[in-house]
Amino acid sequence: MKQVFIVSAVRTPLGSFGGVLSSLSATQLGSAAIKGALERAGVEAALVEEVFMGNVCSANLGQAPARQAALGAGIGLNVPCTTVNKVCSSGMKAVMFGAQAIQLGQADLIVAGGMESMSNVPYYVPKARWGYKYGDATLVDGLAKDGLTDAYHHTAMGVSADNTARKYAISREEQDRFAVRSYQLAAQATQSGDFGDEIVPVEVPQRKGDPLLVSEDEEYKRVNFEKIPKLRPAFSKDGTVT
Repeated sequence: MKQVFIVSAVRTPLGSFGGVLSSLSATQLGSAAIKGALERAGVEAALVEEVFMGNVCSANLGQAPARQAALGAGIGLNVPCTTVNKVCSSGMKAVMFGAQAIQLGQADLIVAGGMESMSNVPYYVPKARWGYKYGDATLVDGLAKDGLTDAYHHTAMGVSADNTARKYAISREEQDRFAVRSYQLAAQATQSGDFGDEIVPVEVPQRKGDPLLVSEDEEYKRVNFEKIPKLRPAFSKDGTVT
């Protein structure tokens, strides 16, 4: 069995919901990440033998999101590309598939990762295909339907977090402290340049002038620590997750 080595691991900046990266699709962000990974590894796109890319909310992306991302990064049409949907672990499963292919001798160089743009998930009109005879139409939030709702218990995934906190006696205060600390660490890591080696800057086209170059995460700058203890539970009336 062959050994597997990760020779390059990068990501785009993390954008806020409806934020600075919201004009870019998941596949465009995937292309930026793939291209950046290849460049930093010093590997030509022509050497890539297969691509695995995780993606959960694929509605309105068009056919074969993984191939779109690969083509956008300069990888050829002759390279097999597979999109993986395993919800939150989609990207990790894509990496596992890539590693297994190398271990089994099916390939020597593989691109694997994940891509998502929650800001661009559309709303659905389920009955519009055959027309509405009478009455109002209902819009279904694709982000909730296909990404953030438990398909088996029909509850928001945040309810599972509430249940977990209740089961293991994780208090609201503990969660708030953890959230604040997470924001603080993100700010420290950004300001110290610790994320520099892993973030690939992304160009965002503007209506006028040059593209905006986004080179750092967005959300850590949008927090108000004073409001965190005052937030209402987001999912369950007696919950602790905000």
